[in-house]
Amino acid sequence: MSVSNPLKSRNNEYGFYGRLAADFPSQVIVDVTEVCNLACIHCPHPEFKKSEHYASRYLDLDLHHKMVDEVREHGRGSTQYIRYTSSGEPLVHPKIYDMLDYAVKHSGVFVTLTTNGSIMKEKRIEKLLTSGLHMVDISIDAMNPETYARIRVNGDLNVTRQNVLRLLEMKRDIGAETRIVVSFVEQPQNSGEVVDFENYWKQQGADFVVIRRLHSAAGGVAGTANDMRVGADRKPCLYPWERIMLNPKGELAFCPQDWVHGSVLGDYRMTTIREVWQGDTYRQLRDAHLANDFKVFPFCGQCPDWAQTRWPGEGKSYADMVAHFINDE
Repeated sequence: MSVSNPLKSRNNEYGFYGRLAADFPSQVIVDVTEVCNLACIHCPHPEFKKSEHYASRYLDLDLHHKMVDEVREHGRGSTQYIRYTSSGEPLVHPKIYDMLDYAVKHSGVFVTLTTNGSIMKEKRIEKLLTSGLHMVDISIDAMNPETYARIRVNGDLNVTRQNVLRLLEMKRDIGAETRIVVSFVEQPQNSGEVVDFENYWKQQGADFVVIRRLHSAAGGVAGTANDMRVGADRKPCLYPWERIMLNPKGELAFCPQDWVHGSVLGDYRMTTIREVWQGDTYRQLRDAHLANDFKVFPFCGQCPDWAQTRWPGEGKSYADMVAHFINDE
């Protein structure tokens, strides 16, 4: 009697298909700084800032350029986009505009920025729009100033809202093609504002309004992680087949939600994205997710956020939104 192989069965269901490419990641996530000016309640940054892992780091400009050059050489046809986001506020990096300009001009792929918008004043807006940046995503998370103050601690919705309205106005005035997205992480403090938020920003001319599901930042927000944990019936997380991250230390990592350096794969100064993506560690990581066996990868084993990832064809995702923008160009 033959015995079925669960790894082989799941390998037929999950793997490289659609936008997911075996030769090079479809998403390159760039975390340019650990520094952030807000202390959002759904984010681990307030605790991260007090930990031994934090050192106010900024990504080196030369290492950033190496990434862009590698995407140009090996990512065309595979890489859907480069996304500037993650553990800090990208606009506080003193060289962020040089980075965005270089990526837009030299990568050959779609380039996006995620920001909290709080320091996005007029001169910064002009630089973003004139750079040719393909998309700006502003994380707002509230319709009312009181809700915003509770969720995005140290922020002021009146300031952020005016910044975004000015961004939309300047985009129209100069005829920029940059897509403007506003986003909202739905959580108990703001769930009653979703409809008003979506309607308001659509009326203001946002190209898309993203309503995100709350996640635990790979277990970094303990309360949320405990609420999300669901037994053993887990599917593979999408990330090992989709993305790689370059962090402010100059390391490559397999998880963009890593606040404890638990997913680090190597020093980018000593290797390449292509070599790591096609290497043994990523292969073993994918096998671990297919087999639901995380003895070698405990960082993934303790994370409940796999449930929030959507594989191609499973439903609308952030990547589908970006693909829509790319196809419209």
